[in-house]
Amino acid sequence: MTDDRQERIRRRAHAIWEQAGRPDGAHQQHWDQAAAEIDGDESRPKTARPKAPARPKEPAAGKATGPKAARPRKD
Repeated sequence: MTDDRQERIRRRAHAIWEQAGRPDGAHQQHWDQAAAEIDGDESRPKTARPKAPARPKEPAAGKATGPKAARPRKD
């Protein structure tokens, strides 16, 4: 383990601990979470951008939508 990586994990684990309300006995979970985050950051390409969420599709023209569309007609 490099000193830089270990220091980054230590700082992140401390921040996670503080965000969680400084609970006793959860240091290993915080360390593991921090290590996973740090290792995930290092393995991701630096130029990758998060994918934008898909836009919802609009209904085709002329098609009814909503609760009335599902009801059978009363003749």
